[in-house]
Amino acid sequence: MSDEAGQRAESTDGDAIAVAHAAPDNPYLRDPDTDFTPVEELPREEAESQAAALRAAIREHDHRYYVRADPLIADRTYDELFARLRELEAAFDLDREASPTRRVGGQPIDELDTVEHVAPMLSIEQSTDADDLREFDRRVREEVGDVAYVCEPKFDGLSVEVVYEDGAFVRAATRGDGAVGDDVTAQVRTIRSVPLRLGGDPPETLAVRGEVFMPRDAFREHNRERVERGDDPFANPRNAAAGTLRQLDPSVVADRPLDCYFYDVLDASQVPASQHETLDRLREWGLHVNDRVDVVDSIEDAIAYRDDLLADRADLNYEIDGTVIKVDARDAREQLGATSRAVRWAFAYKFPARAEITRVTDVVVQVGRTGRLTPVALLDPVDVGGVTVSRASLHNPEEIERLGVGVGDEVRVRRAGDVIPEVAEVTEKRADGTVDFPEACPVCGSPVERDGPLAFCTGGLTCDAQLVRAIVHYGSRQALDIDGLGEERVEQLVDAGLLSSLPDLYRLDPDDLAALEGWGETSAQNLVDAIDATTSPPLPDFLVALGIPEIGEHTAGNLAREFGTLDAVMDAAADDLEAVDDVGPTVAEHVAEFFANEGNRAVVEELRELGVDPEPVETAEGGDALDGLTFVFTGSLAITREDAQALVERHGASATGSVSGNTDYLVVGENPGRSKRADADANDVPTLDEDGFSDLLAEHGIAYPPAE
Repeated sequence: MSDEAGQRAESTDGDAIAVAHAAPDNPYLRDPDTDFTPVEELPREEAESQAAALRAAIREHDHRYYVRADPLIADRTYDELFARLRELEAAFDLDREASPTRRVGGQPIDELDTVEHVAPMLSIEQSTDADDLREFDRRVREEVGDVAYVCEPKFDGLSVEVVYEDGAFVRAATRGDGAVGDDVTAQVRTIRSVPLRLGGDPPETLAVRGEVFMPRDAFREHNRERVERGDDPFANPRNAAAGTLRQLDPSVVADRPLDCYFYDVLDASQVPASQHETLDRLREWGLHVNDRVDVVDSIEDAIAYRDDLLADRADLNYEIDGTVIKVDARDAREQLGATSRAVRWAFAYKFPARAEITRVTDVVVQVGRTGRLTPVALLDPVDVGGVTVSRASLHNPEEIERLGVGVGDEVRVRRAGDVIPEVAEVTEKRADGTVDFPEACPVCGSPVERDGPLAFCTGGLTCDAQLVRAIVHYGSRQALDIDGLGEERVEQLVDAGLLSSLPDLYRLDPDDLAALEGWGETSAQNLVDAIDATTSPPLPDFLVALGIPEIGEHTAGNLAREFGTLDAVMDAAADDLEAVDDVGPTVAEHVAEFFANEGNRAVVEELRELGVDPEPVETAEGGDALDGLTFVFTGSLAITREDAQALVERHGASATGSVSGNTDYLVVGENPGRSKRADADANDVPTLDEDGFSDLLAEHGIAYPPAE
């Protein structure tokens, strides 16, 4: 470290480097040596010196990467420097308030406090009409004479006040109502383009105004990740920035790609004489300033600036919704003054709303709870019927092929049924080819299977995207009937980390459940007891619970009676499965493929290890005495309806749940329902009371009720 660097003033946090940019001879700037001496061998004085040099170098690297887009070192080397600084600070208790290591976030807070701004953060007059801007210019010149204007992009983000004292970052707040805003100091501290210590020669006190935003490329990638894991994407980058900055956990903010442009001084002990000088000073102090700024002498030049920026809008990596025209000279600004709401020396000349035609920026594939893969087009935000749309469904792989859509194409978007946005057509082909639909599930990596125009993940029970659906189905009434295991509760348990797989149901602890919001000791114990009661389920119920495609109660019952045990069903070949009543080639293939999947088998084996043991079913041959007959049962019989169905099926008949023209007999017990009898009358289906049913079975040599 040079003597010059060491003499650049003692900082308020005890760091000898009081500037944002490191001295040229700092050893950690270009191709630094990262073969560090173990910390336990370092004297404290050397550790302090090394930590100070690392802080200065990392600030410089942050500035180069996030502000100037001109990095000096590779990401891997940066990570090594950052890790070394954290190691030194931990080993020697050298943590500093303005250290770059503070950017990783702090402890979550309960709520955002409010703070009063150093100076009012007023709004500005705005319009999409050029004549309104000309009227603004006429008024300005009438009051203060000839002026120059500074033209700047109007960022579509979240306005913030950032305060520095003696060059050190001390506070940040949202605009709020202009006088008071939310304290987001911990959140803004994590944004890499916001320096924690200013460079150059900043004023002793400085309050600057900036705009926090999410760059468009980062927004697309962040939305892609959200869609792929089944979350709703942000509607636009502004919503993403606003939602992120108001997160109560700063570590969440640190993980999201926010940026910030600064464009004005709200208050300072030394204020530049003009807006263009202000922007120059902001740059010198290490603050991120946009480069699409111009100084013009006439309002017509300002209009031309806006039109040029509008033409370039699609190529910018940040969202803008217009331009801001500001009187350059600060003394003229003071003369023009402000109303209670807005300054009188600036005007926002806004762009017209985007309408229907927009650009596809990416296509991601969302995995639904049933395993269906749905392609979603991510779009430059566009107004469709008064609603801002940033994504639209492409429905299925066949639709992509029909439209011929690719990333970069201009498309027309409509709201299907006036609700769901969809891509209607490609209006300008800019991409080479169309989107390649994935052959593997983007969530679990399992092969994708096409079924006509649709595509499905074959991951089954191992795919996280299908986890909530799989657990809810497992506990549903038609499966294992676990009371208290509805969708809302399952989502809560998954979000809390208590359920990450189906077998985790049998690991739930009442104390963990009782600690969750909306739970108590009784409800927690009731759920655990209800789950424990399913460790010996009937085999048909368990087969239904697994969620095998197209396997309902009737088919599961046929499979159970044919094979008797779970192992026999799991090991059955497709041909053997197809020989079962009401099991055609498609259903047989679904069952065989489900149990051929190693992940599904692993889940079943894990359930067994946790004590789940489906009860086998008697498979004694009953013959075909009732072959070709179809029965429907209603009302209460001497045996359960399920046993009555099983009885006739063992002897070759079919049992269904509803009456149709193919039904041979409706068996009516006590307290029958009216609808089935009415259907029987309408279809001329004979009805039998229980005695008549017994007599019919006796004619075929079948005992009723059957012997135990």
